[in-house]
Amino acid sequence: MAAAISVDGLRVVRGGNAVLDGLSLSVDGGRVTGLLGPSGSGKTTLIRSIVGVQRVAGGRVQVLGVPAGSRELRTRVAYVTQSPAVYADLTVRENLDFFGRILDAPGSAVGEAIAAVELGGLAGRVVSRLSGGQRARVSLATALLHEPEVLVLDEPTVGLDPLLRRELWDLFHRLAAAGATLLVSSHVMDEADRCDTLLLLRDGALLATGSPGDLRARTGAEQMDEVFVRLIEAAP
Repeated sequence: MAAAISVDGLRVVRGGNAVLDGLSLSVDGGRVTGLLGPSGSGKTTLIRSIVGVQRVAGGRVQVLGVPAGSRELRTRVAYVTQSPAVYADLTVRENLDFFGRILDAPGSAVGEAIAAVELGGLAGRVVSRLSGGQRARVSLATALLHEPEVLVLDEPTVGLDPLLRRELWDLFHRLAAAGATLLVSSHVMDEADRCDTLLLLRDGALLATGSPGDLRARTGAEQMDEVFVRLIEAAP
């Protein structure tokens, strides 16, 4: 399967310290790849590098075959940050209408995005009156307006209740089944089983990669927390 994202020797330095030092990895197209690791492992720095907003000291990052941050990727790649990036004083639909005009999205895109995140009943509500989980879904809906080929999500389920988390993961897999590539970061190890492939980061280095089943077989552990611990213990 062709790689939608390719990272080769990525080096990022912040405050004189190497946050990522020669990191290399790839993300297959049309799948849900989980980027897992504890806080401070470099997940957000890697994501920022992939979407082209991070200053890098060395290495190469390519997305869909072109350098990360290239102009041609602006409508092909969507980035959903940890904090919902929507206007609190506008309604759900007003937010999507606004971003839709900026992205020159087709007229049907707003309704389709609202339906995709299951906010049809709240389309007329002001965002400031929504719950945190609902705001997160509005932010995700804005990212879906131009039907991106690559969707990068930084901790999209943090703080959400278990039912909403499951609904979002179901949506992620529907998007992948339709051909999109999703890279989803999380520090919650029990979300690992919802991914097709895992990239486990620790201290800015790639600790392991593979499917949840592959990593269980490799370590002999059942729970993903224990899988992670055993991989750390086995690392040189």
